[in-house]
Amino acid sequence: MTLAGWAHEVRDLGGICFLVLRDREGLAQVTLVAKKVDRDLLERVRHLSRESVLLVRGRVKGEAKAPRGYEIIPSQIEVLNAAASPLPMDPTGKVGADLDTRLDSRFIDLRRAPVLAVFRIESEVLRSFRDFFSKSGFIEVITPKVVATATEGGTALFPITYFEREAFLNQSPQLYKQMLMSAGLDRVFEIGPIFRAEEHDTRRHLNEAISIDVEVSFADEADVMALLEEAVAKAYRDVAERCEKDLEALGIDLAVPKTPFKRVTYTEALEIANDGRAAKIEWGDDLDTEAEKAIGSAIGEHYFMTEWPTVIKPYYTLPFEDRPEISRGFDLMHPSMELASGAQRVHDPDLLAEKIRRQGLDPEGFEFYLRAFRFGMPPHAGWGLGLGRVVLTMLGLENIRDAVLFPRDRRRLVP
Repeated sequence: MTLAGWAHEVRDLGGICFLVLRDREGLAQVTLVAKKVDRDLLERVRHLSRESVLLVRGRVKGEAKAPRGYEIIPSQIEVLNAAASPLPMDPTGKVGADLDTRLDSRFIDLRRAPVLAVFRIESEVLRSFRDFFSKSGFIEVITPKVVATATEGGTALFPITYFEREAFLNQSPQLYKQMLMSAGLDRVFEIGPIFRAEEHDTRRHLNEAISIDVEVSFADEADVMALLEEAVAKAYRDVAERCEKDLEALGIDLAVPKTPFKRVTYTEALEIANDGRAAKIEWGDDLDTEAEKAIGSAIGEHYFMTEWPTVIKPYYTLPFEDRPEISRGFDLMHPSMELASGAQRVHDPDLLAEKIRRQGLDPEGFEFYLRAFRFGMPPHAGWGLGLGRVVLTMLGLENIRDAVLFPRDRRRLVP
């Protein structure tokens, strides 16, 4: 047998030496009995620096007490790359490290089984969503990340120099996925980065995130909410079925949320949030973190918050025809935070231009977008879901940075 990996630990007991080798799948025990192996080989192992990269050849022998139920009796151990000492942090987890230290040395942090487990699970979440979309007749698309116009207006933009002009990193694929509805693609999804220049410094905000976006023609908000809840439940189900070892490394017994998720109107949610609250939230105001926590605690499971005030939602959100003050917008909520936002969209070009003006924006700056609505735009709806927040809430992590390989926030640009 040939096995390659990192020297996780060396335990020298005199007459016998145990080398614990680690690869992506876990630990393997290499056993060297002093009287049965070459002396030079034994001495080299005894003086190995932890985390050195090794190649081991030898015979496999069953051993119930060893990791994975077997041990390797080596005939050859080759040092492919010796690790420097001391290490920037302890990959065994026996010596703790704060989050900044872990992120500064993410390449070492990821060698710890619970940390690696998060990203193996995240990979399964991505596979699950793509599988769901594929089986539901969606086309995967890729839209620009360098754009000339803000998606939603405001100042939360990263400007860049684009030759002789100013451009921006895209806040969302929203405008482009809507334009694709005019093109007749009907059902599209995209999984890609979005950028928000917001000065948040919280456990659930980052300035670069991965968004899972969907847009569907000839659909309303109820149609795409049904898609969203099924996709999320499927992701939980697939993780529970396919990631047993990783969930075990994290000490998690994953419960799959039941569908359909509860529907709670903004007005109903406001009543819950204001119950016992000194400073009441007025109808038409956005909900703060305290309010979200109060509502989530009362409901206790995934839920949709629907029928948001039109003034809160972006210009592309369609209002009810008979209740223009209320929109067809919704948010998917975990008891602890928002996961996704969506709506049926405005598809009438005149109404869309009017709503852009109402938000203090110039329709001329959106001409490339508005043109797609003048030549046959079907009714459509969609949503955007934060991958990091799905993983964060699914696994009960403390910080969104634990669900992102190399997070970008207002203070961190490397590694």
